[in-house]
Amino acid sequence: MCVVCGCSTPGADVHTPDHVHPHAHLHAHPHVHPHSHDPVHDHHPAVGQPQVDAQTGDLHYGAGAAKVSVPGMSAERAIQIETDVLGANRRVAQRNRAHFFAHGVTAVNLVSSPGSGKTTLLCATIRHLQATAPALPVAVIEGDQQTSVDADRIRATGAPAIQVNTGKGCHLDAPMVAEAFERLPLHGAAHGHDHAHDHTHNQVHSHTHHHAEKLLFIENVGNLVCPAMWDLGEAAKVVILSVTEGEDKPLKYPDMFAAAKLMVLNKIDLLPHLNFDVARCIEHARRVNPGIEVLQVSATSGAGMAEWAHWLLHQEPQL
Repeated sequence: MCVVCGCSTPGADVHTPDHVHPHAHLHAHPHVHPHSHDPVHDHHPAVGQPQVDAQTGDLHYGAGAAKVSVPGMSAERAIQIETDVLGANRRVAQRNRAHFFAHGVTAVNLVSSPGSGKTTLLCATIRHLQATAPALPVAVIEGDQQTSVDADRIRATGAPAIQVNTGKGCHLDAPMVAEAFERLPLHGAAHGHDHAHDHTHNQVHSHTHHHAEKLLFIENVGNLVCPAMWDLGEAAKVVILSVTEGEDKPLKYPDMFAAAKLMVLNKIDLLPHLNFDVARCIEHARRVNPGIEVLQVSATSGAGMAEWAHWLLHQEPQL
């Protein structure tokens, strides 16, 4: 996947994950050169051989141990790079999680394909919360490859937002979120002028939360593949699926739906005009993830918005 395929922004050396600074970029260059004499490459078969379906001739490149094909790289090397990079990211994510918990912040990672209506739903959600829970602090970290278009739309609602442009990166990572969070009022208001940068370990664990005191929405880059494997320190991943996309998406992109706590079926106001089987879509999602919760929502008509807001308000910060 993106950990080893080279589509991400260059950054940390994957051989030294224990020394990654929270603000480092963990998108690793595998440093693979097809003509180099890497002993791992020389003595192990390359990842790039697919499993072939004897009846149809279909090619399955995710059937090997690494679950990914990278030209010129062995499965063992691919697995090692993924382990190193994701391990480093996971350590930063755990610090994010403790930081959010100490501030009473429930972080929700919104993931979807491009065009699912994620930003429109988020803007409608913020306005709904402003009307029904006006005392609730809300902020957004907005992820895209380029531009600040979506962050500007969020700011137009009155909610603070930080745009994170990933360049060639296809997802947000934990250090990006850590750096963006420090620039939000949710962070500064909790610390004030006389507090240390972080709560101590004991202070973190002495806090108890029974509902969302503050909400941080992390709108990830539109992509139903790579964000599934990157922990940002969130309390929950929420996958947003538009009914215009087809009910087979949970089976086609199982990692994302397996990682999500909730599936929001969006744009349900369009159902009368579509051939979309809601029951079959939910069945497919629960085949991948039996415990996934499901809400049906329309940002345009307002259908399901109260239930969606109720779900958000009853999520707790997680350690």
